Amino acid sequence: MSNQQIKILLLDIETSPNLGYCWGKYQQDIIQFNKEWFILCFSAKWLDTRGMITQCLPDYDLYKKDTENDKELIKDLWKLLDAADVVIAHNGDKFDLKKINSRFVFHGLLPPSPYKSIDTLKMAKRYFGFTSNRLGDLVKTLSIDGGKLDTGGFTLWLKCLSGDLVAWKKMTQYNKRDVELLEQVYLKLKPWDKLHPNMGVHSEERVCSRCGSSRLQSRGLYTSKTLIYNRFWCADCGGWSRSYNRAKSTNKPLISV
Repeated sequence: MSNQQIKILLLDIETSPNLGYCWGKYQQDIIQFNKEWFILCFSAKWLDTRGMITQCLPDYDLYKKDTENDKELIKDLWKLLDAADVVIAHNGDKFDLKKINSRFVFHGLLPPSPYKSIDTLKMAKRYFGFTSNRLGDLVKTLSIDGGKLDTGGFTLWLKCLSGDLVAWKKMTQYNKRDVELLEQVYLKLKPWDKLHPNMGVHSEERVCSRCGSSRLQSRGLYTSKTLIYNRFWCADCGGWSRSYNRAKSTNKPLISV
């Protein structure tokens, strides 16, 4: 059971490539840029809901005039981030969120309201020794049903850029599937995340710090050098939490351990 006061957004974007000139094929410097990248589409969903929000450039009237103008798409993406308290993405801190911010400032938008970021790639690297931390490989390693859709390679991007609406449909399906897989990977890794934002900080009752569930089981004590804590195990997500101070602060939000 999630804390409904905290809105958690799962997100993935697809971008166009940069286009430029070079003299060779292998590890070449770009002599001159022809066109810079832009966002082709995004998919997002609110955690623990069934609806998927997927938008691509052809969904907007502006596409008929300028097939590379992502301004209207970016405005819709801004509204989602502005409404979110937490944003989850795979490699989001290094790629998705920085790319999104670049388009925000390019189109003259101010920052959305502050949100916390959860990067499942960082979670995988921080706590585990998987052979590969790529989203598709994590799906296989964690035995998650289904898998990433096959794009057919870079040709799909070229077809989208040429205006092929069938290719655009496939691109959005690929984008949507990645968000579905992202959610499953996140739920698998979440119990291990000691740096997870506290989902119980706004709750008046004692709830799990990772998922907001009230289905907590008391599991003894934890003693630091100076304090004694109550330990709790969550029957919903499987994560461990502890109360801040057993003697004086038992009603304060739990913290992840």
